[in-house]
Amino acid sequence: MSEPMQPTQADPAPPGGTPGRSLGGEFEARGAGQSPDPVPAPTPSGEPIPAPPAFEARGLGQSPSSPREAELAARAEALDTADDLAKLRTRFTLPDGVVYLDGNSLGALPAGVTDRLADVASREWGELLIRSWDESNWWTAPERIGDKLAPLIGAAPGQVVVGDSTSVNLFKALVGAARLAAAAAPGRTRMLVDATTFPTDGYIATSAARMTGLTVTPVDPAHAAEAMGPDTAVVLLNHVDYRTGRLHDLPALTTAAHAAGAITVWDLCHSAGALPVGLDAHSVDLAVGCTYKYLNGGPGAPAYLYIADRHQAAFDSPLPGWNGHADPFAMTPDYVPTQGVARARVGTPDILSMLALESALDAWDGVSVEAVRAKSLALTDFFLECVAAYVPPGTVESVTPTPHAHRGSQVSLRTENAREVMAELISRGVIGDFRAPDVLRFGFTPLYVGFADAERAARTLGHIFG
Repeated sequence: MSEPMQPTQADPAPPGGTPGRSLGGEFEARGAGQSPDPVPAPTPSGEPIPAPPAFEARGLGQSPSSPREAELAARAEALDTADDLAKLRTRFTLPDGVVYLDGNSLGALPAGVTDRLADVASREWGELLIRSWDESNWWTAPERIGDKLAPLIGAAPGQVVVGDSTSVNLFKALVGAARLAAAAAPGRTRMLVDATTFPTDGYIATSAARMTGLTVTPVDPAHAAEAMGPDTAVVLLNHVDYRTGRLHDLPALTTAAHAAGAITVWDLCHSAGALPVGLDAHSVDLAVGCTYKYLNGGPGAPAYLYIADRHQAAFDSPLPGWNGHADPFAMTPDYVPTQGVARARVGTPDILSMLALESALDAWDGVSVEAVRAKSLALTDFFLECVAAYVPPGTVESVTPTPHAHRGSQVSLRTENAREVMAELISRGVIGDFRAPDVLRFGFTPLYVGFADAERAARTLGHIFG
């Protein structure tokens, strides 16, 4: 879901969290089962982050100034040299002198998108005009781009449709899931919802539950399986927690939901493009996600909806638009859904942003998600090591799990004055973001982030606190 940088309000924390530990010397010893404290969820505000006057300004390109810094900088250079994915940075347009660690909110601009959009505007729209619906294949874009995206989330062709926002797709998925559950086993009453979810997911779930006669039950994802039972109709969970970067166990939780007879809906906003998802392999029912984070589709890029092939014939969308009609140009008063995943289409596709996304996905040509995942874990490990080396003990603590099995592709650090610290980082050319009340978030997008970026970000953070 969309995540503006400046938040002001917090949700209550769910049960089950335990405090993170200082990175000053203990982070190597954290137990594999440790759960971080959930960080309160924000709502956006239009206020900019002010530059704090208390911090001394430093040059953006500051060089290592101690033997330890020199040693870690040399290791970073060696790791980048050995990195097979390092060459992919040239597929993106990034400003010089900037370390960009906010791809978990908005991905960088893929280099080919600018020319593609210029062609769409000047030739396909400007010259061909309405003919482009056929001649430029605009009409088939939602399914075509869905198939192009599908391998990145472990889906076979014909199960992903691109269009609308994540919120709209989530609404379609939740109501559709409730209807599937009711048809399979009437009388189920509960919709389990991730208690740590991005707020909009909660808002949409509450509305969808009210419309379908279900009751929302908030659950800590770590204990969601225990909450599932014969009265559970739908289970909505996030694959990765947007605040802490905690990775939830999609295979095990999907299996538990199916054992209880429930339909699963997964929010993939913070995992698609960062790690393997395996929707087909793990028999997920429905899933939604945005494309402007790790998939680099651009601000406001269209989202997607996955409907497993086995559910498509029975999927009953709560938004039956003309684009999902079996014969859309017949303009008949009665709605008859088309076959396949296209029945989830609603209105006219947003072609400009849709085709920008199609071009952005070219950045993935020849790249495996498994290789991206391996680099992501190496990057976040190295960043945590550098933070431990550079930042004074007791100054920050990680709320991102140390074990790889529980970590997404971001690192969240809790500290006092986090808002001001992030503003200072940005002023020094290290762009991450801040979540109220006290969390610094750093997203690692392996297609364009390197080990030197991770080292410089941690070193800059250390200089601020030093």
